[in-house]
Amino acid sequence: MKSYYEQLKDRSKKRLALLVDPDGYDSKSLEELIGFINLCPPDLLLVGGSILFKPIEITITALKLGTRVPVFIFPGNLFQLSDRADGIIFLSLISGRNPEFLIGNHVLAAPHLGRSGIEVIPTAYMLIGNGHPTSVEYMSNTSPIPGDKPDIAVATAMAGEMLGLKALYLEAGSGASHAVEPQMISAIRKNISLPMMVGGGIRSAETALELFHAGADMIVVGNAVEKDPGLIKGFCSARDSLNK
Repeated sequence: MKSYYEQLKDRSKKRLALLVDPDGYDSKSLEELIGFINLCPPDLLLVGGSILFKPIEITITALKLGTRVPVFIFPGNLFQLSDRADGIIFLSLISGRNPEFLIGNHVLAAPHLGRSGIEVIPTAYMLIGNGHPTSVEYMSNTSPIPGDKPDIAVATAMAGEMLGLKALYLEAGSGASHAVEPQMISAIRKNISLPMMVGGGIRSAETALELFHAGADMIVVGNAVEKDPGLIKGFCSARDSLNK
């Protein structure tokens, strides 16, 4: 069976990921979410958050038992690790200058990940500003790349690819007022060949389609679905309309 990264490298297919914050769901709402996931399965489930008051293993186990979708950790900090997941999006925050989020935490996590045997996808993580402070910006103590400076974003993404990172994640931030601008996605897409994931501020299928057309390979949704799980259907339809 192919690793998930091998599947992700196939850029002929558009993909949808759902980010599940364990603190955003109780047992009843998580069960409801699993029902919607099984009706309209995304391609990947991500589990993580800025601050977790609940053990990450509880949510990972519930998703793995209740669905057939791969479950990866999307770590907000060093403590969000588990060998129960299928893999981890190993984020290096290359848009900032905080050494802990560039490499420090990774050094501490590496021995655990090596023992766990889960799949590790080294990913260039870039925060893109949208005019409002976000949880990721505050917790990482870094400044985002200005949303109207695509040249800086392009150069940063190119550096990530040259450093050998295997995927790119453009992040507008949890609860962002709007998604990363399509023009910025297009500019980056023209200059790199990495699989590109885009998340933050995506609240409608129309926005998802716009970002797919701009060059995103995978759209990541979270807060919108947490508020209304039924939105999964629209996001799946947007993805499927481009995979015919």
